[in-house]
Amino acid sequence: MTPDELPPTPGASESPPVAGAPGPGIPRAITPRPAVRPAPAYKGLPLPIRIVLWAAFAVAFGVVLGATAPTALRRLGAVAALQPGLLAWYAVRALGFLAYLVLAASVLYGLLLSTKLLDAIAHRPVSFALHKDLSIIGLILAGLHGVILLADASFAFTPRSILVPFASPYSPLAVGIGQLTFYASAVILLSFYVRRRIGQRTWRLLHYVTFLSFAGASYHGIASGSDSGSAWALWVYLVPVTAMIFLTTYRLVVGLSNRVRRLGSVPGGAAGGGIVPGGRSGSSETGPAPGGPLDRPGTGGFLRRPT
Repeated sequence: MTPDELPPTPGASESPPVAGAPGPGIPRAITPRPAVRPAPAYKGLPLPIRIVLWAAFAVAFGVVLGATAPTALRRLGAVAALQPGLLAWYAVRALGFLAYLVLAASVLYGLLLSTKLLDAIAHRPVSFALHKDLSIIGLILAGLHGVILLADASFAFTPRSILVPFASPYSPLAVGIGQLTFYASAVILLSFYVRRRIGQRTWRLLHYVTFLSFAGASYHGIASGSDSGSAWALWVYLVPVTAMIFLTTYRLVVGLSNRVRRLGSVPGGAAGGGIVPGGRSGSSETGPAPGGPLDRPGTGGFLRRPT
């Protein structure tokens, strides 16, 4: 038998053992991931509570409608008989307030979605669809709010002054900011339909423009609205703005507290580099340090950065 025909030596084709690596039959230590707070499970409201809520809403709607509708109809009839040109002005004011309230509802609903406060009482896909639908309704109402200005006899609005920002014959600055708010809201709404193409990160960054849109709509309504001096109009603006500030602050505080808790699970925070106990080093370029005897289950994996 020639040397070429000799049988292979057992283990000769295998790679040499690496220093520090577990031997055959010894399980490799697995570092558990940091604990993540589970999202609230959808439970839904109990049927009796839903019935009570819908009944209360119906009663409140009926009371408001019954108390205001007769007077509103009488006044609209008088205006139609004496000054029919003012009907467009009333319609513009009403549509402006409706558009603002729907826009505020969409923004607040989006903040509730981002904080996951609604997950326990509503399906997330349903909540997301409602958030998008509110944006569509608000944009339609805002468009009608601008188009009906063409029929208003108080000022000489033209298609150009309605479409071009800051070209309005009435309060150009405030109306121009409202026009920019409308265009920004339209871009945000279109992003819902190209979300997969632009990516989740770009979509989220684009949604931060919503805060500017809400601020612009609030300024437009307060600065250019003829009812801004009324007490009821003050509450129309004050309640949504206060709610948005509260939910935004809540979101920031919760996000920062979660980040601090994650960084607190690693000595020295998330900064790359440095020598960890045992003489092993790790950095953001090279990734987490290799496993060692202190990375055994039960220690919480505190020597490794969270993945």
